[in-house]
Amino acid sequence: MKKVAIGFFIFLALLLGAAVLVPVIFKDKIKLALDQQISESINAQVLYKTDDVSLSLFRDFPNLSLGVENLAVVGVDSFATDTLARIPSFRMGLNLMSVFGDELKVNSVTLEEPVIRLIVLKSGRANWDIMKEDTAATIDTDTTASDFNMAIKGWKVNNGTIFYDDLSIPFGFAAYNVQHSGSGDFEKDVFDMDSKTTADRFVMTYNGTNYVENARLDADVTMAMDLNQSLYTFKDNNIRINEFPFQFAGTILMPEEPIDFDLTFSATETDFRNVLSVVPGMYSEEFENIKTEGKLSFDGYFKGRMIDTLMPGYGVDLKVMEGFFQYPDLPEAARNINVDMSVASKDGTPQNTDINIRQFHMDLGKNPVDAKVVIKGLETMQVDGNVKANVDLAELTKVYPVEGMTLRGLLKVDADAKGTYSETSMPVIDADLNLTNGYIKSKDFPAPIQNLHMVTNVRNTTGNTDDTRINIERFNMTLDGEPLEGRMLIAGIDKPAFDGRIKGILDLEKLTKIFPQEGMTVTGRINADVTAKGKLSDIEAEKYNNVVANGTMAIHNLNFVSTDLPQGFKIAKANATFNNERVNLQNMSGHLGKSDFQANGTVSNYIGYALAEDQPLRGSFNLSSNTFDVNEWMVDETSGEPVEGAEEGVVEVPANLDLALNIDAKQVLYSNLKLNNMSGQVLVKDQVAKLNKVTFNTLGGAFAASGSYNTKSLQKPLFDMKLDIQNLGFKEAFNSFNTVQVFAPIAKLLEGKFSTNFAFAGELGQDMVPVFQTLDGSGVINVLRAAVRDVPIVDKISNLTHFEELRSFVIENKKIDAQIIDGKLVVKPFDLKIGDINMAVGGSTAANGNMDFTTALNVPTGKVGQQLGSRLTGILGANQSLVNTERVTLNLSVGGTFSDPKVSLAGGSVKQKAADIVENVVQEKLNVVKQQADARKQQLQDSVNAEVDRRKQELERKAQEELQKKRQEAEQQIQKQATDKVGGFLRQITKPKTTTPPDTTKNQQ
Repeated sequence: MKKVAIGFFIFLALLLGAAVLVPVIFKDKIKLALDQQISESINAQVLYKTDDVSLSLFRDFPNLSLGVENLAVVGVDSFATDTLARIPSFRMGLNLMSVFGDELKVNSVTLEEPVIRLIVLKSGRANWDIMKEDTAATIDTDTTASDFNMAIKGWKVNNGTIFYDDLSIPFGFAAYNVQHSGSGDFEKDVFDMDSKTTADRFVMTYNGTNYVENARLDADVTMAMDLNQSLYTFKDNNIRINEFPFQFAGTILMPEEPIDFDLTFSATETDFRNVLSVVPGMYSEEFENIKTEGKLSFDGYFKGRMIDTLMPGYGVDLKVMEGFFQYPDLPEAARNINVDMSVASKDGTPQNTDINIRQFHMDLGKNPVDAKVVIKGLETMQVDGNVKANVDLAELTKVYPVEGMTLRGLLKVDADAKGTYSETSMPVIDADLNLTNGYIKSKDFPAPIQNLHMVTNVRNTTGNTDDTRINIERFNMTLDGEPLEGRMLIAGIDKPAFDGRIKGILDLEKLTKIFPQEGMTVTGRINADVTAKGKLSDIEAEKYNNVVANGTMAIHNLNFVSTDLPQGFKIAKANATFNNERVNLQNMSGHLGKSDFQANGTVSNYIGYALAEDQPLRGSFNLSSNTFDVNEWMVDETSGEPVEGAEEGVVEVPANLDLALNIDAKQVLYSNLKLNNMSGQVLVKDQVAKLNKVTFNTLGGAFAASGSYNTKSLQKPLFDMKLDIQNLGFKEAFNSFNTVQVFAPIAKLLEGKFSTNFAFAGELGQDMVPVFQTLDGSGVINVLRAAVRDVPIVDKISNLTHFEELRSFVIENKKIDAQIIDGKLVVKPFDLKIGDINMAVGGSTAANGNMDFTTALNVPTGKVGQQLGSRLTGILGANQSLVNTERVTLNLSVGGTFSDPKVSLAGGSVKQKAADIVENVVQEKLNVVKQQADARKQQLQDSVNAEVDRRKQELERKAQEELQKKRQEAEQQIQKQATDKVGGFLRQITKPKTTTPPDTTKNQQ
């Protein structure tokens, strides 16, 4: 018995030891296999850290649990900036014994809180198509790695978020808080796969319109899987959106790239209540208490082949018979709801999609609404429809709850449209929308909008877009006794003419209390009287004399805060006057967040900017501020709280602004800098911002800056800068400017100040930090005073030469010429005198920190110690003996990095001066750097020229194709006209003659 107990405890210890050791032993194998499978199978960036990979036998014993935290999959090429999946926690339960074999058996896969974005471009290319093609059949390679297979039995998604956006249809959906589980024995070729999916919030969009919004999704699906034939058949399944249940039947076949669909779907319940639950705005907490009646039928199909841009055909039929709904607390009901409609597309394309609403009728209380619409095609539309409604708004609120609001007034809609809708044509339209005696009162504000009248009509009698007239003949209302009235006529669509006026007082606080805006607070008063009349074509041609625009606007105590602008802005007062060409802005004062500002100036081309996409807003402003805090605007978009690194990301200069800003600010706070007494001019035009003599004081120094920031390419924004800096401390410069940290790290150890006049240019990265390898520039650095001590480079020189005076010395009033070439700072030779040592220094520092300097020391021969003297004699040879020589020049090579410099004796001379040695060496190195820079620039220019030539050839090819197409169309038109004329002529000459029958009445007696 004692031996048995001992044996049991030994076995238990071995088992626990194995549980600890097995993950360690096999972690590298599985990690290697995972990396190998990713590189061989997936054409995407799979991002994760080795430290985030874990293995455990205890979590899922006796299975081996493999976990990966913070996993992300990012696309390539067209999807290089798109994250396909971001998975905070990914875990697999592995069959332990399968780890020893070639097939890794996966019992479970669990994804915690994944965010998945699925995108299909207009070309049909999908971002999830990341699996590499299997070339094993065509390429004879080592197949050892390809023998590694995976067999998955079950999977689970907890609290996921899925976005799908298909730009080729265009269709999309979003599902939030997704719970999904599935199971199936993928070791078999034929088996059933079961899945269950729920989503707390589901949104489905087509062509920019939400057809299902904030719905609940519940789906149980069983599919028969035939992996040999790649045939998948729907078996038992039930899908429910809110209270609308439906199911699928049919198959999906995908043995090769094409996918063949043969699916039908239909509603499994026939109550009108079911389809009512998916009507936007209807499904709420009160829905279960709504009384409903009526029946429905819903069915459809999805059949055909999908490959590249080829889509299956589809069709949907919906009928509602004698529908009825009534809210429990409202006296009236919606009755006689009858709908007969279908949507069908023979090939799945928008141009061959037909929508036929054969009947739509509903009585909202005593108010009938009728509509019939036939639409053929969704790109070039053939439209034939009409809508008629005569609604008493007070009656409407007795049928449908409008919480917290009282409505009155008579709304009449009578619209007919028939013809073709496209970019160049409009249907013949006759539409009237009239509101009389309108009244709107919100519970949040005691004063109502009343005396609300609006008469609007849309007319087009020819089908030409330029013959369309949108006429708001009259709009007027009063809000708390303050009137607002206006009118607007727009004639034409492509190049519209306009004639409008708005006059009155707008109290924004009162208005937003009646019509609350989510996430936004607005207060203030605008008193305006503005008239405008003219043509957009004259505005685009800048023929402002043909445009009539005048008026005034006064703003008082305008406050605006929103979710997107949590800092808010305030305009205490502002006055503006209008004429044809410009707006004169006077006496504007207020706050942007906590920063005060005062402004005045002029704006021109404001009408063109407002009405045309490609017209710039021109202007000139004077801006002043006591304190402007830029850091306040570096905030997190969600929380509105300042975050570290929020300044990252390319700031785009708008393309449609042409502004001159004259700045005068007493203090500007940016990052950790306080810029005092800032003044100068900023010019914004064509996506370029230019600084013109902008001056300020900071860090104890005086700055003057001119230059530009160019965002014509957001991938490679450019900048050039001319800086004039006076009396700036070395340490302050190092702590505040990354360019100094990269090219002159010695500054952090120098006590003293310098001035500089430097110009440089290059690219900016996506973090708005210069791409140092692209920098070029030149300038002069004037060292006013620098105390050099405890500097690694000079310490190494002192150690080599045993010249102790080099460990600590002072530089005063020394000018240093420097250049930045191809990302390297080249310091031209300069000389120093330290005691009886004449020193010359020159060389370069690369952006990666590597140094390549030459230092020459001209010293009395007697200072050279015996050891160094022997080495020097060996280098000089017999021709340059140190005997009877008063001074000797040591040539030192300085490499390595600033923190770890490498100093060696490279040569010497009893004849050459220190400056000459350094000059020759540095000039030689400078020539090499310039050659490399020229070669890189030529290569870049060749690449640009090649791209320009390619685009030119592409444009010429397209122009030729377009010309050929127009020629063919013209020939076909001529042939048609000739055929019509000949046919008409033939019809005339073959038309039978008609004869008048004789009058026989005269012979009848």
